[in-house]
Amino acid sequence: MELRIRLQKAGKTANKRYNYRVVVISRRASRQARNLDILGYYDPAKKPAVVSVNKEKLNEWVKKGAQMSDTVRSLLSKSK
Repeated sequence: MELRIRLQKAGKTANKRYNYRVVVISRRASRQARNLDILGYYDPAKKPAVVSVNKEKLNEWVKKGAQMSDTVRSLLSKSK
């Protein structure tokens, strides 16, 4: 099974902006499909945007063969 670390919509804030979870999911699954693990969250509504990810879990999944989407890779590089 090909695994992907990507964003999943989680909910809306009061001003109708979405919050996102950083999840591990099958590459072929839809955006709202059941995930294997939740690694953190991304809240673009706050200024500056908040990115919180459990680095230990992230490294575990990468060692198991999960690949990060371009968006997640970009968010993590900006948040360092």
